[in-house]
Amino acid sequence: MSIAGLPILEALYILGCGRYLCKRCCHAGYDDSKDWSPASYDEFEPIPRMCRIVLAVYEDDLENPKWPPEGGYRMSISCVIKRAVYTDTEGRVPPYLIYVDHNAKDIVLAIRGLNLAKEKDYRTLFDNKPGKEKFDCGFVHCGLMKAAEWLVEKEADRLKGLLSEYPSYKLSIAGHSLGSGVAALFTMIVAKNGSLLGNIDRESIRCFAIAPARCMSLNLALLHADIIYSVILQDDFLPRTVTPVEDIFKSIFCLPCHLCSRCMKDTFLSEKKRLKDPRRLYAPGTVFHILDRRFCWIDRMPPFVRRAVPVKGRFEHVILSFNATKDHSLIWIEKESEKALEILREETDDVMEIPKTQKMSRRQTMKQQHKAALEKAQTLHIIDSFSEDNKHGISSENEDQKISSINEQGIEVEGKCSA
Repeated sequence: MSIAGLPILEALYILGCGRYLCKRCCHAGYDDSKDWSPASYDEFEPIPRMCRIVLAVYEDDLENPKWPPEGGYRMSISCVIKRAVYTDTEGRVPPYLIYVDHNAKDIVLAIRGLNLAKEKDYRTLFDNKPGKEKFDCGFVHCGLMKAAEWLVEKEADRLKGLLSEYPSYKLSIAGHSLGSGVAALFTMIVAKNGSLLGNIDRESIRCFAIAPARCMSLNLALLHADIIYSVILQDDFLPRTVTPVEDIFKSIFCLPCHLCSRCMKDTFLSEKKRLKDPRRLYAPGTVFHILDRRFCWIDRMPPFVRRAVPVKGRFEHVILSFNATKDHSLIWIEKESEKALEILREETDDVMEIPKTQKMSRRQTMKQQHKAALEKAQTLHIIDSFSEDNKHGISSENEDQKISSINEQGIEVEGKCSA
């Protein structure tokens, strides 16, 4: 198509691709969290420990580890209650272990990430048709939800028994990569159905999704930000991968077509439309962003951590970086998180002991940040988002709220959203 000899379509295509490349080349992972608050030592303290426990799942023999982190796993092998490998899980879920950490008073369910040599892991990852699987008042990754449901059915009684034996302990579910999605959805299931684990309090459950996959719609990500924490190292590609991974693998045979489609969508699809798409999946919960590089800097800097419950700008930009895959490595995440925690510890030691009232104020600030995110979602008219008071029973504990949702055919249906 041309007007007066000018190729209009070709010009639009070149402009769109040029804009797309400029956005990608000029955007750095450092900028994704530039307006966020710095994380405190108390908030970040469990994360390196969770990284080590999840990393232990990758080992064939914990007594003779092949790739232990600096300082070792710091685990008591006698406290490993169960280890499940692929033969035990029948490929329904990645290998996992259950560990009782008596020092931290924590019962940990740790799930490993994608095994590139296992076809069934790919099947779980690729089972991701948008809008196929609903949960509560939002949408989730279908394959990961099936894995989480299988894991709940398999291990709920065991975890219930451990929580009964150690009533003062918390329950932590942690996972890396593919396992992070399973962990996040497992957490949502048991939080919604507390009777599965002996009516455990919501405050006693927490999830650490390390290098998380996009596994839930925005409203679910915000509503569960009080118990689910995503941990992302600078330029990690997976939390930013909006296109279904299956499409990326298919596009290898027609990469120019895929790039053309991707840049056209990014150029002409507004952020407002993206936010209102109920089927679009996001990284879950509160996000901790570990940073160790500045844009165009050659040397690394001491790592530091930012934390927020973002509504807009929730890692929407894929970063063109040589470190995009390296930052997804659990070994590297554990190393950088441990360094960041040590820096936070030194900063805490340099000041006087924090008064109890200030500690309570900090916890209250996190709750206020969560509530502010939900209120912002309401003002943006994000589908199925509503106030935290109604959701978690602060003012009306058992109240169900009718919501309007969209099924796979795009027809509005009435449903209920319950805590």
